[in-house]
Order: sequence, then structure tokens, then C-alpha cells
Amino acid sequence: MRTVVLDTGAQQAADSCRCEGGQPKNFARPCLLLLLSEAPAHGYELIDRMRPFGFDVGDPASVYKALRQMERDGIVSSRWELPGRGPARRVYTLTSDGRDLLDAWAHTLERNRAVLDTFLDRFRSSTPTPFDVSHPGPVGHVLESIGVRR
Repeated sequence: MRTVVLDTGAQQAADSCRCEGGQPKNFARPCLLLLLSEAPAHGYELIDRMRPFGFDVGDPASVYKALRQMERDGIVSSRWELPGRGPARRVYTLTSDGRDLLDAWAHTLERNRAVLDTFLDRFRSSTPTPFDVSHPGPVGHVLESIGVRR
């Protein structure tokens, strides 16, 4: 792993980068579909199971809103379940149309993964920059030749 030291201009550019964190647009939908393909579930259970995908749902209403829209779209269905204790819960299940949509999402994500892998492979094999500590460039060689260590 290489350590990159940025000059002030490069650091400012990195600080203003809008590419950090987050998931692709609408990524919650395929995640919900995948989780429901594994097992029917109620909203709070789905919220908890979404964490490994990078979601920290601060507003559960957004997940319920998405589930209701997915139900209107016919890709999930729901039924009320009466647990032994506590209030009734709406349990969501994936429909066959939902399974088809999940397959389409998986295909799209696989294609996107191939593109990202190509980008990252080319990035890793690109010519080292002067900021690359493992390849310090001419300035680093001069400093090392006079005994200055970084």
C-alpha cells in the first residue's frame, strides 16, 4: 500500500471531491430486494440487515417509504403478522417481478464492477507520481543522496 502526500493544491482538490463515500444512486432498492430474496422481513429487521451494505439509516421512514413504493410497483408484497407479544408488524416478501428486477440489478452491478475493476487495475499500474512515497521521484532521490530521510 502506498502513502500519498499531497501538496496544498492537490489537498484542496481532494477535500472538495464529491466522490467519497455513499452508494450508487438508488442502491437501497437492490439491497432491499436481495435481503427479501434471502427471507421475508419487517422494516426494522431490513434496516438492521442493510448495515453491511454501508447504510446507517437515521430516518427509518425513508426505508418504509421505499418499501411502500416497491409494493405499489409490484416487486414486493406485504402481510400483517401478529407476533406473540407487541404490535402487529408488516412483513415484506419478494414477488416474482421483484426477483426479475433483482436479477437485472445484479447484472448491472456486475457490469459496473467490471468497469471499476478496469479503472482500479489501470490506476494501480499507472506510472508512479512524485507523490508516491515508494517511488519518491527526482527530489526524493536527491534528498536521499545527501542523507535526508523522509
